[in-house]
Amino acid sequence: MNILVTGAKGFVGRNLCENLKNIRDGKNRTRPNLKIGEVYEYDIDGTEEQLDGYCARADFVFNLAGVNRPKDPAEFKAGNFGFAATLLETLKKHHNTCPVMLASSLQATLAGRFGISEYGLSKKAGEDLFFAYGEETGARVLVYRFPNLVGKWARPNYNSAVATFCHNMANDLPIKVNDPSTELELLFIDDLIEEMFDALEGKEHHCEFEGVNTIMTESGRYCAAPVTHKVALGYIVECLKRFHGLTESLVIPEIPDGSFEKKLWSMYVSYLPEKKASFPLKMNVDARGSFTELLKTEKCGQVSVNISKPGVTKGQHWHNSKWEFFIVVSGHGLIEERKIGTDEVIRFEVSGKKIEAVYMLPGYTHNIINLSDTEDLVTVMWANERFDPSHPDTFAEPVES
Repeated sequence: MNILVTGAKGFVGRNLCENLKNIRDGKNRTRPNLKIGEVYEYDIDGTEEQLDGYCARADFVFNLAGVNRPKDPAEFKAGNFGFAATLLETLKKHHNTCPVMLASSLQATLAGRFGISEYGLSKKAGEDLFFAYGEETGARVLVYRFPNLVGKWARPNYNSAVATFCHNMANDLPIKVNDPSTELELLFIDDLIEEMFDALEGKEHHCEFEGVNTIMTESGRYCAAPVTHKVALGYIVECLKRFHGLTESLVIPEIPDGSFEKKLWSMYVSYLPEKKASFPLKMNVDARGSFTELLKTEKCGQVSVNISKPGVTKGQHWHNSKWEFFIVVSGHGLIEERKIGTDEVIRFEVSGKKIEAVYMLPGYTHNIINLSDTEDLVTVMWANERFDPSHPDTFAEPVES
């Protein structure tokens, strides 16, 4: 299947083209039924000859070309209607009735404040053109009215307010919100891409509209990505402030799979400048080696790394309810645990050559000994709770008296 993507250099176009190539090149195997041949990338700097050749050979067309923020409102019609007409006429010239997708906008509903939108009017005209083309040629036409599109590679101060917020927060610039209660419907780019893959497989999702509200229905005239998030501006900024504070607190907020917070964090991180792409951690260093907290979670404990110098024994304490995993990733060591009040000792010889996780059992005093005379022992440690200096639940006692 050869795919033509117009507007290929834009925010959606770049994401779509790169992900189509991942399938084409076998890097993404989650869509085994999709067989991608050529990916034709066309943008405003392309030639008529290129477009002509692409339209002759395409098996599916994604028309993402459009104008969002022109200097002259008249450019809306030229960019959002004029090119669409040229594209469809070129397909007709080659008698190519392959499926065609149109990236439209919720503003094309012309509902509420969108009723006077030049952008919405131009998008609506493009929709009507595509539907008429489908009726004339019998081609499968998929018209998507997208809400606010967000995600990596969105241009700040152009594509969306969320892109601007992420960019500004990542670069320590101010964020201005006039009304924090204003709610946005957001479609993240990776969810959009999955819907585009569904469309290629003939499994697109259909809908109708009540005003600007999307009503999913199999018989709908329009198409829509089924996963969006309705979020207030104030909450978006609140989340970004928490993400921004990670370098000081090391605390990762809850980010459940598929959640808005997880997607927003991935978007935010994509805007970090080089100087923010790494940050120092506080190493607690002494003659025995070092101990460094890596990351903490709100409800699932924390991860640290411990380095023990040759011959050094660390630990020699026990906990009531705290428990840990010790995972030696480099070096050769011995872990000992003794049940409090008994002489019962269990031992685990550990090595970076055979990585395994060892429980530090509640009610057992434990240690870790570097058995090497020359190499450091490096251990990743996970604890089921964050360290609380006011309630450390840690009591000194040697394993062997």
